[in-house]
Amino acid sequence: MDIESIIIQYGYIFILIGTFFEGETVLVLAGFLVHQGYLSFTPVVAAAFIGTYVGDQLYFYIGRRKGIDLLDRNPSWKRQSGRVFPLLQHYQTMVIIGFRFIYGIRTVTPFILGASGVSPRRFMVLNAVGGIAWSLGIASLGYMLGYTAEVIIQDIKRYEYIIMASIVMAGIVFWGIYLIRRKRRGV
Repeated sequence: MDIESIIIQYGYIFILIGTFFEGETVLVLAGFLVHQGYLSFTPVVAAAFIGTYVGDQLYFYIGRRKGIDLLDRNPSWKRQSGRVFPLLQHYQTMVIIGFRFIYGIRTVTPFILGASGVSPRRFMVLNAVGGIAWSLGIASLGYMLGYTAEVIIQDIKRYEYIIMASIVMAGIVFWGIYLIRRKRRGV
């Protein structure tokens, strides 16, 4: 089985799983693959939405059940929560809709929202709005990356594996830099 067949057969499942945990790199790559004709835009956005929505709902409910206790036992999460709680006091709606666009607080924010007593119904609705916006925006970014690369390179098919590998490497480097900075700050 070649890479094209794997992408076509398992791409949407990979997007769903990848966006459940984090997902920016996965979704940018998926948008690029839409541009290349391996995947379709609407199912990519749907898989990304389902992954991010379900993941965030799960983290929210874990936060509701065990939030304060887990924050007390995990100092790095407690420090990150110090960045989120003040924002919640003034901009709760915007935080719930937009947290997934802010790298570094994306995975802990739904947990903190659950621990802070935000209404489950309110979170469910606003999480859906944010999830749709994020899925559409990041997938479109990947598609536009493919379009831009095609304008610059013209024979993009010849270089698509290099571009895909570059997207993955950029995501890994970005994530690595984030982890190193986080470790230096003691978070």
